[in-house]
Amino acid sequence: MKKFPDALERGRRAYAQQAWDDAYLALSEADQAAPLDADALERMAWSAGLSGRVDAFLSTHERLHQLRLGSGDSVGAARAAFWVGFRLMGLGEIARGSGWLARAERVIEGADRECAERGYLMLPLAIRQLGSGELDLACATAASAAAIGDRLGDRDLAAFARTIQGRARVRQSRGAGLALLDEVMIAVTSGELSPMFTGIIYCTVIDVCRSVYAIDRAGEWTAALASWCDAQPQLVAFSGHCLVHRAEIMQLHGEWPEAIAEAQRATARVQRTQEQEGLAEAFYQQGEIRRLRGEDAAAEEAYRAASQHGREPQPGLALLRLAQGQNDAAAGAIRQVAGATRDALQRARFLPASVEILLAVGDLEEARRGADELEQIAATFDSEVLAAMAAHARGAVALADGDAAGALAPLRRAFAVWQQVGAPYLAARLRVLIGRACETLGDLDGASLEREAARAVFAGLGAAPDLARLDAAASSPPAGDDHGLTARELEVLRLVATGKTNKAIAQQLFLSEKTVDRHVSNIFNKLDVSSRAAATAFAYQHELI
Repeated sequence: MKKFPDALERGRRAYAQQAWDDAYLALSEADQAAPLDADALERMAWSAGLSGRVDAFLSTHERLHQLRLGSGDSVGAARAAFWVGFRLMGLGEIARGSGWLARAERVIEGADRECAERGYLMLPLAIRQLGSGELDLACATAASAAAIGDRLGDRDLAAFARTIQGRARVRQSRGAGLALLDEVMIAVTSGELSPMFTGIIYCTVIDVCRSVYAIDRAGEWTAALASWCDAQPQLVAFSGHCLVHRAEIMQLHGEWPEAIAEAQRATARVQRTQEQEGLAEAFYQQGEIRRLRGEDAAAEEAYRAASQHGREPQPGLALLRLAQGQNDAAAGAIRQVAGATRDALQRARFLPASVEILLAVGDLEEARRGADELEQIAATFDSEVLAAMAAHARGAVALADGDAAGALAPLRRAFAVWQQVGAPYLAARLRVLIGRACETLGDLDGASLEREAARAVFAGLGAAPDLARLDAAASSPPAGDDHGLTARELEVLRLVATGKTNKAIAQQLFLSEKTVDRHVSNIFNKLDVSSRAAATAFAYQHELI
């Protein structure tokens, strides 16, 4: 009989030290010797959940529900039933989850006093309202739950309810949404909440910041989450999500090998907790970095794994198809996913890739509409990063339309933001476009400097596809000093010399007819000629054909 009290005491000590794996094993050992009382069983349930034992978390809470119910503790029984239902809903087991939540509601129907459990049972409703776009209702439901938490001194309930409020306000484009989430994070980072709610709120707030491109906030909270996870070496729950977020931040900051390693670690961690969403994000993140490095087969495999686990593989897969020269497939995929997406912030995920792909297939007008929409979304949510994405798209469209002078200002605005954020790859891509604009405007030194700077970044990152594109552009026949034509203008001139109309040239080069008109006008001005025949004669005289 000596073994039982020793195991129970070891379990209690480990639980107090947040050694979740040790706590679960010791409490399980004690439970096998003699059934645990309700308090010890609750510790075993939380130890199971935090150490990544999903099935044990559920089964132990089910036991706890029955134990508390049998002792007449209807409020405690309802709390245990809530956690079973809430966790099942998070795992996508809607029917079972709904059943347990309904049981929790029934158990506390006859309670003759206000209890926090009534507030907890409002949380799934608020989340459903948020998911269906009923933002005002979600705010009201969450506010009612938060008020119960405040009155009863339940900090977990109040904090998580305000997290849902903040999410709804952010989606309503209200600036107070992020401020409310910042307030919630004070309670999180100061250690006022239970470990389970601390992890849940960390992950939720980081996801919200990512959705509105609040990159500084996302980075700050991700670093705080990493410190919290690192302080609990036996924590499995939430650590996978933390690694996914860290991988994303590392990719943005140009730490690609480290990002791949973190995403792979995240895959292994999240698999233990059966969280399909986190697993899908981990695979998608690996696909993104593989694609940027030109590792096409590995990228495709990762995108397919993300899709199998429920994550939309776009826009990454469409951009992979574009890099592989499968332009029509890329355009079809991005049009399909953008067309099926209505939420503005979700559309903002796809629009930059949509603009890039549509320009590649020559659909200038649809690309222009995408840039216009990005600008509207950026203005609605007052996001500097979204504004940079919109400026990037606007500059790329102007450049494709032959308006190099009009392209420079938005491209440089976007470049300044990515430089400030510390996103070297995105900044380098903008330098390539700025270089093209400079070349078109006759600033060959400026163009050369921009391309050299971009090349250094691409080489340092291992961005093989971007380096290949730069090399291809450099190997194009240069514009001679006696005419000053860009590579694209020279291409158009050669087609003019064959007798093709502007419409035919536009079709062959996948450009709009308006863009070809502008190129032809630029050719006439640079060559100081007034007709297609004179331009053709110049081309033959200077051996440009």
